[in-house]
Amino acid sequence: MDSLILIFFVLVLALIALSVFLSFVPLGLWISALSSGVHVSIGSLIGMKIRRIQPKRLVYPLIKAVKAGLDLNVSKLETHFLAGGNVDRVINALIAAQRANIEMAFEKACAIDLAGRDVFEAVQMSVTPKVIETPVVAAIAKDGIELRAKARVTVRTNIERLVGGAGEETVIARVGEGIVTTVGSAETHKQVLENPDLISRTVLAKGLDAGTAYEILSIDIADVDVGRNIGAQLMMDQAEADRRIAQAKAEERRAMAVAHEQEMKASVQEMRAKVVEAEAEVPRAMAQALREGKLGVMDYYQMQNTVADTGMRESIARASAPQQTTGVESKK
Repeated sequence: MDSLILIFFVLVLALIALSVFLSFVPLGLWISALSSGVHVSIGSLIGMKIRRIQPKRLVYPLIKAVKAGLDLNVSKLETHFLAGGNVDRVINALIAAQRANIEMAFEKACAIDLAGRDVFEAVQMSVTPKVIETPVVAAIAKDGIELRAKARVTVRTNIERLVGGAGEETVIARVGEGIVTTVGSAETHKQVLENPDLISRTVLAKGLDAGTAYEILSIDIADVDVGRNIGAQLMMDQAEADRRIAQAKAEERRAMAVAHEQEMKASVQEMRAKVVEAEAEVPRAMAQALREGKLGVMDYYQMQNTVADTGMRESIARASAPQQTTGVESKK
């Protein structure tokens, strides 16, 4: 009985030890690697577990690389994984580059991957060029007509400039700048409509792919539409601005004339006030002269007769003025 209990405890301890061993050593993964011709020691697998690395994320890409004929080891893959890279994507990129006869070292692929670019997509674009469609670019010719153009840019990845090179946004911006320059230098918009390839030749001659991660193969103008007549619109705006300026100046002159008229009216009223004031002084002066004997009675009556005679002449002149005008018109 005691021997059975001892055997039972031994079996339990053996099972516990085996489960602990299997938790640290992925035995099935090790067998798969060994059967594929990939030599990965059990110590390396245990070390990955201790460093909290899933061994299958390194072993399976290593099996794929060895089967493709790449000379790699698990240490290089582990270094790239710990640096934050995507090991599986790098291996796929290296295999694609090897099949396409593109020279690419493992370190170069790791640098591209760590730079934040999709290295596998870059290799694919080196084999199969990519077409980038630009948004609609509006430009104005010298005759004032707006043209709206859209271009398709065929690019290929430049592996050597992929690290540190500008992306698609820079290529699109440069192509748009070239379209604006070409259309803006044309004498008339008809020249651009008749020869759309003029834009392509001008843009390609500028070397727009300098400093970018791509090599521009061709630029094709997909569509050119006629937009607004900006020149006529600007002339209309200028005419409206001139009209408003002239209206403002006329209003200023009218205000000055009204002010001048008001000043003249004020001056006339002031003169009339002075005349009335002076006329009011005349009777006083005459009375003073009569008292002092400087003016006789006959002189006073003679002055009154002169005043009456002057008033009668003015009345006759006012009454005869319309009659003379009427007579002139009848003679005509």
